[in-house]
Amino acid sequence: MKSIYDFIIKPAGERYNNEIKINNKKLILNTSIENWKAINRIALVIETPIAYSTKIRKGDLVVVHQNVFRKFYNMKGKQQNSRSWFKENQYFCDITQIYLYKQNNKWNTISERCFVKPIVDTNVLTLDKEKKLVGILKYGNNSLKAAGINPGDLIGFTPNSEWDFIIDNERLYCMQSNDIVIKYEYEGNEVEYNPSWAKSS
Repeated sequence: MKSIYDFIIKPAGERYNNEIKINNKKLILNTSIENWKAINRIALVIETPIAYSTKIRKGDLVVVHQNVFRKFYNMKGKQQNSRSWFKENQYFCDITQIYLYKQNNKWNTISERCFVKPIVDTNVLTLDKEKKLVGILKYGNNSLKAAGINPGDLIGFTPNSEWDFIIDNERLYCMQSNDIVIKYEYEGNEVEYNPSWAKSS
């Protein structure tokens, strides 16, 4: 069975990532279904749409919007699935809700999406652990490539454009091409920032 316009996907694992392992013990991080940060955003493609073609294939892993697998309470307090729910453990997913797809063990972005790795703030006068509005481009796209901005480049981005994702145990920011506004020269003291909890998921 195929959808005309949507992908059919299922979670790669559970719908929610509510636990991490610390010293071989499980720690429950979240007990609320409404916390979007605890929702699993890695999915497996079961079927592709028939109305158009993309590079995404059946069996690929994809990174999706948090609302695809999300549960919520309606006005009567009854727990419900998102509008993406299809049946059992399957969900409809529009192409605009997919940000990355994995083929040949490599992640690829969709359209204008890109992902940035935060860096450590080395300023001794601040308590911030990561430098604000500066990062290293991890996954780029054709628009950025045409502008001379490639993975590994040190870039600056606009305020409030960063959107947290955990990809392969790395905390990354998802944003659009036009959120990246400057390419910096490396000073030599830049270090990628990855909090310990991201590596425990």
